[in-house]
Amino acid sequence: MSSVGFSTGALALGDFRRALRMLVSKHADAVELSALRWTELPALQGALSSLDLDQYSYRAVHAPTDAPNERELVTRLKEIADLGFNVVVHPDTIREFPLWDRLNGKLCIENMDSRKSTGRTAEELGSIFARLPQAKLCFDVAHARQVDPTMTEAVRILLTFADRLAEVHLSEVNSKGKHFAMSLTAKRAYRPLAGFLSRVPVILESPVDEEDIESEIHEARDVLGATEGDPQ
Repeated sequence: MSSVGFSTGALALGDFRRALRMLVSKHADAVELSALRWTELPALQGALSSLDLDQYSYRAVHAPTDAPNERELVTRLKEIADLGFNVVVHPDTIREFPLWDRLNGKLCIENMDSRKSTGRTAEELGSIFARLPQAKLCFDVAHARQVDPTMTEAVRILLTFADRLAEVHLSEVNSKGKHFAMSLTAKRAYRPLAGFLSRVPVILESPVDEEDIESEIHEARDVLGATEGDPQ
């Protein structure tokens, strides 16, 4: 079974320290430290070397989506990647592709929801990976389901980029891109993909209260253990 944990942004938006306190003693062995806003990144970066992350076998940082200076953003993210963190990036953040080559295999491109103009489908992701050949995939299951509720596009993405898959985001998302805990319907849609999803660390983006963290991890492990096979 893969490592399962939480995005700090889902638990305590903009307050990674509070989110980490919420996760202490929980059965989470993966974490994604979120800095979705540019103003949050310097504090997170400065704290990384002193944070107690021993309980996590997998560690990632989610990059800001609103950086005013792409070159400075990449410089900061390169320093984070050099500490061993994978770096999750929305593809519409990337304009000067050669800059991002510096992150090498630590760069994880996340597939997008229907509000975005790129990164939503296997074809759109393919054009991005063609320009970033060392980049990996952070597969957001909820985004893929929102784009195509039949999950056909999700299967296409997973089959096309199986060798790039490095991390999974698991939750549910509405038409406005708001994440929430998985419903029964979402779990049923995700279970056939378990053979792929369970290969890599899984980060929950469900905005749950502290007392519900363990149950959401349990639900995720139930989904991930649903099948031995891969989608065909």
